[in-house]
Amino acid sequence: MTQTSYDSGASHGSLKSYTVGFLLSIALTVVAFGVAMSGTLPRPAIFIIILAAAVAQILVHLHYFLHLDTSSAERWNLLAFLFTVMIMIIFIGGSIWIMYNLNYRMM
Repeated sequence: MTQTSYDSGASHGSLKSYTVGFLLSIALTVVAFGVAMSGTLPRPAIFIIILAAAVAQILVHLHYFLHLDTSSAERWNLLAFLFTVMIMIIFIGGSIWIMYNLNYRMM
């Protein structure tokens, strides 16, 4: 009898990578919270910093916790994720467009 090994294609991170991801997530959260609570910067700068921290936080979660990267083993997972993001953008953008047009036509 031959023993067959099945690889699900999911790679798991090490304790070090999870720790780095966790620390980066905490640091980005503290930065966004500190900027919002300090009130020393003008509103557009606060908005830009919080938006940049949010995008960085998303990228940290995708890389360190969901293990999505451009390696060949993870390419299908990345494509599925990008397709999901595209569908969400279409739904959210379409909904906002419809609500804006309805608001415009009702006024």
